[in-house]
Amino acid sequence: MKIKKQNRKRTSSADVAIKAGVSQPTVSRAFTAGASISKDKKEKVLAAANKLDYHPNIIARSLNQQSTKIIGIVMTRFFQTFYSIALGEFTKKLQEKGYSTLLLNITDDEEVEQVVPTALQYQVDGIVITSATLSSKLVDSCLKFRTPLVLFNRYSTNENVDAVYCDSVNGGRMVAQAFIEDGHKRFAFISGEKGSSTSRDREQGFVGKLNEENLDLAMRYDGDFTYESGYAAAKYLLDRKNRPDAIFCANDLMGMAVLDYAKRQLNINIPKDLAVIGFDDTPMASWPEYQLSTIHQPISRMVEATILRLMNAIHSPGDETIIKKIRGSIVKRTSTRNRKK
Repeated sequence: MKIKKQNRKRTSSADVAIKAGVSQPTVSRAFTAGASISKDKKEKVLAAANKLDYHPNIIARSLNQQSTKIIGIVMTRFFQTFYSIALGEFTKKLQEKGYSTLLLNITDDEEVEQVVPTALQYQVDGIVITSATLSSKLVDSCLKFRTPLVLFNRYSTNENVDAVYCDSVNGGRMVAQAFIEDGHKRFAFISGEKGSSTSRDREQGFVGKLNEENLDLAMRYDGDFTYESGYAAAKYLLDRKNRPDAIFCANDLMGMAVLDYAKRQLNINIPKDLAVIGFDDTPMASWPEYQLSTIHQPISRMVEATILRLMNAIHSPGDETIIKKIRGSIVKRTSTRNRKK
């Protein structure tokens, strides 16, 4: 038996206004975050809306207010716990401010050239780009549309792009200092994917500090931030007689892979014969199986600073470009000797 569907007219704000005994603009204010409306009137409107099963048309409102209340987030490397946590922080904090998020997933830097124009077509109020680089042409497009854009966890050589990122150079220096204090002599570095500014800065800080102490980087391996590349790097670096006794990995995931290979395949004593330090301080780094020493990135602070800059740019366009560098801290666990001076 076929059941005939009823054609139900969508409840309008005018219907709610009549039910609540208020004006239509009052209904609009009741559903607008931060709008001026008395507590009594707001409660009346919400009660009426609930009885009539009314939901405001966000798209129609955005056309009237010339604001979609949507922030575009361009992100890759979802396999990395760091970015999964960052995405959760962004969506939560933006929702608290009355914004929705449009997530645009990319697999490499080239795709960012395709997805950002899509975000602009949705007339997003702002864009946050993580783990990707920008061309001058793309930056110019955002400026043309007057769409604020902030880079998260990276920066651009383009002086017109706002950025919030962790000081990876200083992080690399802290790793080198920790290894030196623990008495290590042969150092290796496992990089992230080619072209990554975060990986480049971490290596720069690491090698720079070693050189200041008249020490050299004995070996390196080009990884790509994945567990698989970390495992391959461990095999390459450790299956030799003159293997390193201290390895700095550009992220935690590769560091955990190194520990797995060293302990399970070669039965290397950690940290007596080999010390390993990662970068990010993801939750897995503290698991009993790993207890990986690492550089802590203050994700919550970085996200808050990014959103603050984005909101300021939205409400006060034309401000000077802001580049905010936030320092991390070293977290020592059992993958390093942690000698007392």
